[in-house]
Amino acid sequence: MGFFKHVKEDIQAVLSRDPAARNSLEVLICYPGVWALILHRPAHWLHKHNLKLLARIISQLTRFITGIEIHPGATIGKRCMIDHGMGVVIGETTEIGDDVTIYQGVTLGGTGKEVGKRHPTIGNNVVISSGAKVLGPFRVGNNSKIGAGSVVLEEIPDNCTVVGIPGKVVKRGDQRTQDLNQVDLPDPIAIELECLRRRIIALENKLAEIKDMEGNKYEDI
Repeated sequence: MGFFKHVKEDIQAVLSRDPAARNSLEVLICYPGVWALILHRPAHWLHKHNLKLLARIISQLTRFITGIEIHPGATIGKRCMIDHGMGVVIGETTEIGDDVTIYQGVTLGGTGKEVGKRHPTIGNNVVISSGAKVLGPFRVGNNSKIGAGSVVLEEIPDNCTVVGIPGKVVKRGDQRTQDLNQVDLPDPIAIELECLRRRIIALENKLAEIKDMEGNKYEDI
């Protein structure tokens, strides 16, 4: 019964977050992210019970059918939504919390040939936008959002928005991430350029004042 309860929760997660989803039957039949999660559960069970070859066969079959590659060793929480999903890669020691949203092209991977824990831990209610790469054995905090195309290489606190390459925290807050907006995020490069522009204007104004003072001094002579 637990298996079917999780499937129902996965379908409801899609219906609540994707405006294109019209009904449960459509989601079950047409959403590859739902099927990737459905097939991951028996693969994960087999992996935990040391039937690793069979687990990998199921995961590779899932990859062929859905375009989503989830290693059977990965741990995924409740109500995860993988939207579209093509090109999503989730590594062996990845841990994903509840109510996480993952878009196409996301990689939750490692950075080399480390042994043991080498993939990220994703907290609850996290949004990982299209094309983002989260690489390494660190934690992404609860209620955080990772912008499209970002490359995250270090731990992210709770309630943060991260953008850029490498990913930088550009927003901190105490509120849950309620929206799934992947576009209207702060631009750290634009912010730095604006700071430089203001600094240059201030320096130019100061230089003009000095020139005026020097000119007045010579006029008095």
